[in-house]
Amino acid sequence: MISGILTLLFGEGRNALRETAEVFRENAEAGAERSVSLHEQAMTQFGAEFLLPQKGMYDRFIDGLNRLPRPALALGTLAMFVAAMVDPLWFAERMQGIALVPEPLWWLLGVIVSFYFGARHQAKVQDLQREVASTVLRAPQVVANISALREMRADSPGAAGHGTDAEVAQSSVEHDANPALEDWRKLRRTS
Repeated sequence: MISGILTLLFGEGRNALRETAEVFRENAEAGAERSVSLHEQAMTQFGAEFLLPQKGMYDRFIDGLNRLPRPALALGTLAMFVAAMVDPLWFAERMQGIALVPEPLWWLLGVIVSFYFGARHQAKVQDLQREVASTVLRAPQVVANISALREMRADSPGAAGHGTDAEVAQSSVEHDANPALEDWRKLRRTS
């Protein structure tokens, strides 16, 4: 009989005690293996997000050109300030040359810069408008969800009642026949 019980608990390649304990407590080794597997999958996914498609030489060249105007304008403006402090006469000569640029050419430069930066600004504004529109479309559902949640509050009439709101409101102000509660109320009044 004892050998039968021991065979039941530990025999046939099984361990009934371990299997029973694993119902109540996670097997640490199996949990660690799952954790490692989950971590590897997450890192693989994150790594895949940063893989860029291979671009040709022409695409990389154009991308580089598209990134030049803003830094060139900023650094050029800073360079003019430096040049004005280092060699004021040289700077004054250059500014006299700029004073000779005809006004239509200044307008053309303004249009070019406005279109370049304006197009980027317009694209960003349109993205923002799309996000706002999708948010506004979700507003009625959010309002319905909020009102449904407010109806579930414990302090709202009818939250836990099975009858009509009037019946629940009336029953909330009526006293129940509760002898223990009545005794407690009497004790409080006397003390």
